[in-house]
Parts: sequence; C-alpha cells; structure tokens
Amino acid sequence: MKCAALELRFPPPIIFVISLLVIGLINWWFPAFRTESTLMLVVSGVCFLASGIIGLSSLAMFYREKTTVNPIKVNSATTLVDSGLYAFSRNPMYLALALLLLSICLWLGNLLGLTGVVLFIAFITRFQIIPEERALTEVFGENYQRYCQRVRRWL
Repeated sequence: MKCAALELRFPPPIIFVISLLVIGLINWWFPAFRTESTLMLVVSGVCFLASGIIGLSSLAMFYREKTTVNPIKVNSATTLVDSGLYAFSRNPMYLALALLLLSICLWLGNLLGLTGVVLFIAFITRFQIIPEERALTEVFGENYQRYCQRVRRWL
C-alpha cells in the first residue's frame, strides 16, 4: 500500500483511539517506567482542561462559520476560519487531541507512553494535515497560502 493511500482515509478520532490504545498497552507492558509525581498530575489536569477548551472552542468556530468539520471531506469547506484560536494554530482540533493524549500519559505516570503522542502527531501531520493543506490551497488559493505563512501548523 502506498503512503498516499492513507491520506484523509481515517478520521482523526480513530487515530486518537489507536494512539490511546498504544499508550494503554505501553503502560501495561512496561510498568517499570511508571512514576508518581504530583507535578505530573497537575500538568495532566492542565493539559486536560486546555484540551477541552481548545477542542470545544475550535469546533464552535467552525459551526459559527457554518463550514464543515468533516476532516475527510476537506474540499467541502466553505469558509476559511482564521480568527480566534485559528489565529495561533492552523490545527487546534488536532492540538486538543494531542493534549488529551499527553494528559493521559501524565496521569498514568508512564512517560514511555509519550510514544503514543508522538505517533499521533506524526500520523496526523503526514496523513491528515498535509493533505488538508493541499485541499484547502485548492479551495481558498492565495488566502490560504497567506494564512499558512502567518500561522504555524501546530503552535
């Protein structure tokens, strides 16, 4: 199977669940890497809250602008959302999912589980974000290209 065949194929929530399973398996298979830390629990809570705020706010922006939230049918986008959180990150919904995974790793106390977060970010970037960027360039042209020059992909 060619790599391009994976582009825009799997909805990001599916990739999130697979990454979550990887984190869970790592936590189960490698208990020696667990550590207890109050700081990790606090940072986990902050990441959890940030994930919820970022995720819900970015979804609300799409609904307010009446454009698609379907990550598989990017070509059906009707509005380039570039305000609010989208003025700081081109992909706050994916950022929210990555923060939620990070929160879970920290809550479990197994830093080896960060492998699941890294895999999520790598997969989403290569097979979701980059193809989305090509599609959005086709739909919005120079406006989207200028937006990409102004705003970073993740943070």
